[in-house]
Amino acid sequence: MMKLIITSALFALIYPFSMAGETYIDLFNGKNLKGWKVLNGTAVYTVSDNEIIGTSKLNSPNTFLATEKMYTNFVLEYDMKMGEGLNSGVQIRSNSLPAYQNGRVHGIQIESDDSPRAWSGGIYDEARKGWRYPVEYNPEAKTAFKKGEWNHFKVVAFQNHIITFVNGIPVANLVEESVESGFIGLQVHDIGKDSTLAGKTIRWKNIKLMEIGEPEFLIHGKTTAPQVSYLKNELTTEEKADGWNLLWDGKTTTGWRGAKLTTFPENGWVITDGMLEVMPSTGGESTNGGDIVTVNKYKNFILELDFQITEGANSGIKYFVDTELNKGEGSSIGCEFQILDDKNHPDAKLGVNGNRTMGSLYDLIKANGKEFNPYLPNEKYVNGFEHWNRAKIVVNGKKVQHFLNGIKIVEYERGTQQWRALVAYSKYQKWLGFGESETGNILLQDHGNNVRFKNIKIKEI
Repeated sequence: MMKLIITSALFALIYPFSMAGETYIDLFNGKNLKGWKVLNGTAVYTVSDNEIIGTSKLNSPNTFLATEKMYTNFVLEYDMKMGEGLNSGVQIRSNSLPAYQNGRVHGIQIESDDSPRAWSGGIYDEARKGWRYPVEYNPEAKTAFKKGEWNHFKVVAFQNHIITFVNGIPVANLVEESVESGFIGLQVHDIGKDSTLAGKTIRWKNIKLMEIGEPEFLIHGKTTAPQVSYLKNELTTEEKADGWNLLWDGKTTTGWRGAKLTTFPENGWVITDGMLEVMPSTGGESTNGGDIVTVNKYKNFILELDFQITEGANSGIKYFVDTELNKGEGSSIGCEFQILDDKNHPDAKLGVNGNRTMGSLYDLIKANGKEFNPYLPNEKYVNGFEHWNRAKIVVNGKKVQHFLNGIKIVEYERGTQQWRALVAYSKYQKWLGFGESETGNILLQDHGNNVRFKNIKIKEI
């Protein structure tokens, strides 16, 4: 018996991360940076006491210490500690390709957030797609990260799935559109010219990785975090079980018609590579193919879709649409989630106090996420022309919410005295009972500009 105990102890010393047939490898040897390389910025990485230490530097872009080896399916674990006021993260499946912005590091990042926003463990796509899983999707996980202390992160990446834990608490549960391979990278974030942050450190230790297959994923990928999926025009098993349905199949015009037609428009809209696209024309309302609406009407629901604008574009997602109103020129009437290039389209400066900007309840309520989370650094997060944005509209009785890229930006209640006062002061004042119908069509707007849609799905509640 004594011999067995000694043998087991020796085995544990030689293979410290081998558990129940699972073998982790050390990505960091505790002595030097062998197997790693610095990319993009000029922040300095050093080694001390079995820790990698990244030090913030003035006037340096984001700097990354990246593994020389690439990985696809794995469990990654690490401990990190961050100086007050800094921001950082760990890249996974990332790359630095000469053809992409002169080698700029891009790809999935696991966020480390010292700010009151508290998005540690969230998932961001560095220099590319923007936020994929802000922790607003899972607000209960905001308490997982401990400021000024060592925090343990666990990341499970298998095929389309990326799942995160911070200090054992499930944070993110993401299903990506595609599977990528790339390096692991430790970020020292740009601090610009802020001298109060210069010389502060981010520390990492116990960095270990296990490459996995499906059996290991089924063990390590168990999570209670809400799932967010970017599968293209396809529902996950979890979404189907939760009552979601595709509102557009990604291939045909089934379920849709022209707002002022009994059939789908013959021109002005095209379907290409899983995208439903309104083509550019005069820039006016419904001057080409015209708006399109769902054949069915909806009452209480969660509507989610991805959209991509072009420079200077204007469009919108309308709900509670009554296609019998406004038989003349222009768009059909309904409550509208505004889609707009705020910087380049003149409509952003019209209306009242910004109530015609991206994500706003058009001409009624300005989109502003800081009203619901004052710790957000921005009123809203909008991705550029090259990338997609996600809109979500939640209707439960008279209560309505707008979300943009996972962030709540509008909330209101229809039919109240306040609601009717807003309508009376808007362009909708001439439409009696505007926005108070129990049911209505869902509409995608032709405003004469090129805009693309995909992943259109709905859950009736």
